[in-house]
Amino acid sequence: MRTSRSVIGCKITLLTVATLTIMAGTTISPSLPAIEAHFADVDGVKLLSRMVLTLPALFVAFCAPLIGGLADRYGRLRLLIGSILLYGLSGISGLFVDSLPALLAGRAALGIAIGGIMTLTTALVGDYFSGSERERYLGLQQAFTGLGGVAFVAAGGLLADYHWRAPFAIYAVAFAIIPAAIAFLTEPGRSTPNGGQAIDPPSEHAIHWLPVAALCALAFLVNMIFYFIPSQLPFYLRAVGIGAASNAGFALGLHNLVMAGSALAYGRLRARLSVPAIFVIGLCLMTLGFVLVAFSTTMPSVLFAMAIAGAGLGLTIPNLMSGIITQSSPATRGRLAGMVTASMFIGHFTSPFASQPPIEAVGFQESYLAAACGLAALAIICGAIALNRKSGV
Repeated sequence: MRTSRSVIGCKITLLTVATLTIMAGTTISPSLPAIEAHFADVDGVKLLSRMVLTLPALFVAFCAPLIGGLADRYGRLRLLIGSILLYGLSGISGLFVDSLPALLAGRAALGIAIGGIMTLTTALVGDYFSGSERERYLGLQQAFTGLGGVAFVAAGGLLADYHWRAPFAIYAVAFAIIPAAIAFLTEPGRSTPNGGQAIDPPSEHAIHWLPVAALCALAFLVNMIFYFIPSQLPFYLRAVGIGAASNAGFALGLHNLVMAGSALAYGRLRARLSVPAIFVIGLCLMTLGFVLVAFSTTMPSVLFAMAIAGAGLGLTIPNLMSGIITQSSPATRGRLAGMVTASMFIGHFTSPFASQPPIEAVGFQESYLAAACGLAALAIICGAIALNRKSGV
């Protein structure tokens, strides 16, 4: 059994590691126009410069399940430290590389690192914590991620004003986290904060694939639909006449703040309600947020809509993680965490392809209302499941 100080150190370290994942796109997003201008002589630069933002998500989706399987077989900690190191090295590569293909290669490596970090931290949360302590931690982790998004967007924007390469320096924060990970995190099977036992061979534990598949499908759909907002909001605001770039940033920043506050309440809510019931609440709030966005024509109405949507997402994401941890054993946790992580990032990557055609065909308002209908349908399905269960997933 570890001391209370080491448990606190473990929690703080895991929270800090979790904030790295939000930096993938938010940090360098303000640099994209300057990246396009710098590599203007490259064929296809308009598409390739945007892939600087989206390419990591694709590699997260490819690599997260593989990393999860390796973690179940060979352990978590060395893979996590290696992922953090790769994150720092690939992230800062944008400070030095002189070609767009090299920049994209660094972003691909960053995606592999993020897949490792998300998968392994989720597995470690399940290894280290249980019951109400785990639910409180998951809410706190989502809150830290939301607040990190606000901080990194602001830092990236300020540094991008200086030079387009400057925001890539922020990724170096990963190197400062490695000593804390070595000092405070332990390999499950030797000693965990709660005195956990050794990881058993994967073959000894059956996976209930139906609820796992349902959680992965929900993770994909929620993230694909949600990303209609960050990928399209600046263009929507411009279409309704409130298109200053700072307005979109302010709206997304408020969304992250409210998401953080909502996530902090997740542990208390989970103590009273099942996983399907919390999905109903979160999805209904997101549905309302999308409906309000569709009818927003002033900045105050946009901000209110974004706050409602953020409150819903702040409950939905930790609930997804809680659900997949509940479905896993120590021997399968890495693989299942990798699967749900991959599902989330496939949703991120495919969202622009899903949102752009209907927007071009029928417009922003109708597309946001269609997205709201999709979220409402998911809420109805989760409600039906909740009515047939007396406890969580």
